[in-house]
Amino acid sequence: MAEMKMPRFMISATGSGCGKTTITCGILKALMNRGLKVAAFKSGPDYIDPMFHSKVIGAKSRNLDVFMLGKETVKYLATKNACDVDVSVFEGAMGFYDGMGKTAEASAYDLACTCDVPVILIVNGKGAALSIAAQIKGFKEFRQDSHIVGAILNNVNPMSYAYYKDVIEKESGVKLLGYFPVLQGCNFESRHLGLITAEEIGDLQTIVDKLALQAEKSLDLDGLLEIGTKASDLEYIPQKIEPLGKVRLAIAQDKAFCFYYQDALDLLTELGAELVPFSPLVDKHLPQCDGLVLGGGYPELYAKELTENVILLSEIKGSLQNGLPCFAECGGFMYLLERYVEEGTVYKWVGAIQGETAMTQKLTRFGYVKLTSQEDNVLCKAGEQINGHEFHYSDSSNNGTGFLAQKASGKGEWSCANVSDTLYAGYPHIHLWGNVDFARNFIKACIAYATKK
Repeated sequence: MAEMKMPRFMISATGSGCGKTTITCGILKALMNRGLKVAAFKSGPDYIDPMFHSKVIGAKSRNLDVFMLGKETVKYLATKNACDVDVSVFEGAMGFYDGMGKTAEASAYDLACTCDVPVILIVNGKGAALSIAAQIKGFKEFRQDSHIVGAILNNVNPMSYAYYKDVIEKESGVKLLGYFPVLQGCNFESRHLGLITAEEIGDLQTIVDKLALQAEKSLDLDGLLEIGTKASDLEYIPQKIEPLGKVRLAIAQDKAFCFYYQDALDLLTELGAELVPFSPLVDKHLPQCDGLVLGGGYPELYAKELTENVILLSEIKGSLQNGLPCFAECGGFMYLLERYVEEGTVYKWVGAIQGETAMTQKLTRFGYVKLTSQEDNVLCKAGEQINGHEFHYSDSSNNGTGFLAQKASGKGEWSCANVSDTLYAGYPHIHLWGNVDFARNFIKACIAYATKK
């Protein structure tokens, strides 16, 4: 057991849509403008919010998911990524207590308890007055160990904030650390999987600069830093990763394929992989490689461009048929199917896996899952397990039978993933730190392929 001084605080909220990400980005940038080195973390499995964090701080934001990683790994990764920074800013997910099913498990509250993080609650103050105090008091007292030590009011004007501040603090017993007014043109747009990605907002830096100026003007940044500095030392169990050998992994990274957990990519690197980024949208050839990683994203938005890149499609299919190890999740799995169908139009994709995919009208098999392998494959032996999640509006005619997915709630199960001794391709997203042996086995398969090649 080890421990580390880790100044930190969490920005959470009473529910989704309260402005967590916009305010968090404003705080991150404002702290950087003060010359501080900042680390950013996101509670839960969401891929998109960390992209915004990363754009702001110029370094990769990290996901800390209690369900997929386990509490000890969460604490280790938190300290690993905060060892050389001045302060760490955590962003919660959904409402503070919203976890799996009817529980608070894997919620922002669960993460706050796991990492002993002081919590600042974002409250949407639009159309409310003294009721704001009731909300804050209710959230603070809902659990004795809520960790809530402060609150920020969003969508309120300066005069209302000044008028109600004293009574809200008195009635709730929680210190207010400032407010955000309605800022025109500073909201991040959404679509079917949440916010649009940071790469798609052309004036993102301008927006973030405005948010930072507002944070400096109307938030108590000194108070936030004081709260973070007073956070207790975080205990953790060090984990050592030994390299297995040198391999080159081609990794799809562009607007169509952008859903990755940075800690999982770092794990592959620590095991000996050199990550070679390429774009299935624009690159005509597959890089020389010993393994292929196809993450999730939005391939359906770029179906035509992917289809027109026929040489790359052919090279990927041929390489997989010749035994190139491949790890493909969600959108990456869709891309490996024969075709994508949209409103009667057929787009031919890789075709390494039989079947087709199309969008549906609702989330399909949404939520946390426990995955149990049904046969030996590139990641693990039959019977081995890892936790994951599904979050997609598409479905396919060949979801695979390599794993059994069981809802974390225990209500519902289904078969998933096309697997072989060189392939994992399925809708579930996994975090390789959730079972490091899955990553080791993939790297070993890549080494074997390189040796044979």
